[in-house]
Amino acid sequence: MKTNAARLLDSNGISYEVREYEVDPDDLQAESVARKIGMPAEQVFKTLVARGDKHGVCFAVVPGDQQLDLKALAHLTGDKKIDTVSLKEVQPLTGYIRGGVTALAAKKAYPVFVDETIELFDSVSVSAGLRGAQLILSPTDYLRATNAQVGPIAKAKEA
Repeated sequence: MKTNAARLLDSNGISYEVREYEVDPDDLQAESVARKIGMPAEQVFKTLVARGDKHGVCFAVVPGDQQLDLKALAHLTGDKKIDTVSLKEVQPLTGYIRGGVTALAAKKAYPVFVDETIELFDSVSVSAGLRGAQLILSPTDYLRATNAQVGPIAKAKEA
């Protein structure tokens, strides 16, 4: 099964592995996905959609065991204020549904901001663009394919 995200990687000559997993619609947490594909949660990056007051929509990509730091993201994007978009806006903006959002081959090429911890790993996992499939690839290739800017945009999850 080839997703648009996988096709984009193919067209850029980027090697990757697809890992499929059983989807539980009631549990789309990155930690659950990490367990199912056999990777630590900090190597499974989740893609969130945010909107800033100055620069509009962007993707924020953070480790599965952390949460997005909105203040840090706003600082990186140059926005005064930024927030994640509502769930009902995700699919119209990106073409992807919750649990399957990826910055690769989205409906529109929004700017991509990735937490700096991505550079600590030899390989990372990101959504393949649908629930039940992850792409495993090198952080360098992912950053190149998404033309991402890297910065400290994640923080520990609040209890």
